[in-house]
Amino acid sequence: MSAGAEQPCPALAGLLEVLDLEQLEVDLFRGISPQNGWQRVYGGQVLGQALTAAGRTVDPSRTAHSLHGYFLLGGDPAHPIIYEVERIRDGSSFTTRRVKAIQHGRAIFSMSASFHKEEEGFEHAVAMPDVPQPEELPSAAERVAELIDALPPDMRSYWQRENPIELKPVDVSRYLSREPHPPTQHFWLKANGRLADDPLLHQAVLAYASDFTLLDTALIAHGKLLFDRDIQLASLDHAMWLHCPFRADDWLLYSQDSPAAAGARGFCRGTFFTRAGRLVASTVQEGLIRKRKTAYVIK
Repeated sequence: MSAGAEQPCPALAGLLEVLDLEQLEVDLFRGISPQNGWQRVYGGQVLGQALTAAGRTVDPSRTAHSLHGYFLLGGDPAHPIIYEVERIRDGSSFTTRRVKAIQHGRAIFSMSASFHKEEEGFEHAVAMPDVPQPEELPSAAERVAELIDALPPDMRSYWQRENPIELKPVDVSRYLSREPHPPTQHFWLKANGRLADDPLLHQAVLAYASDFTLLDTALIAHGKLLFDRDIQLASLDHAMWLHCPFRADDWLLYSQDSPAAAGARGFCRGTFFTRAGRLVASTVQEGLIRKRKTAYVIK
């Protein structure tokens, strides 16, 4: 960060430290996890770290345009994660990398990522949903105050603490009733502070944030909430397409829907729009949604 730049809040500073991998050797990196009390590593952290590892082996003039990852095992936040990058292809326009995240001698995550040099071409995009602007919506603290009696204690605690990503849900009606609703939701989100002018950093932060609420969208159709104790949730795979440049420290609308759930798996999609309505990224995830009678620990 340049001299005189705004200092990030402690939560965002912690995220930036997590994403700033230590290089051990050529194509080999080590990442840490925040010590926030969770018993499993948050999936978005692994996405962001893996993308950072891949990007550091690529010509900076090329930016990521897609990534496809599989969550293989739950990560242990008490120990570092090793990221091994394989240079699959360095072409005249595209660069391809494969990343394997290793912990305790086993692969916990694998990802392929593709990078593309800047080119001009055809452009079109779907329209952004018609939702209020972020300034028209209450803060997370105000939302918690509104819903204090409706939220489970774990969810209440999560929304009340300082987070590296500021979230503003557009509609909170699902928290007021356990009746099934159409499986769609919209969040405004942004980094909780100013970020350096590094496209890879902004992409890694967005990858981190993209896992926050996506699988949760499938629960809306069944009147369930993310922290309910009678369900087990885990991300199985995650794909992102990064269409054009953006800043993760300015408000982005994360519009989500869940077309299907079957076989103890939920399928969810998301699109990111700038305040001006430009579609900048899309994401898809399938995750485990398993009914259970005993309590579980969220990933």
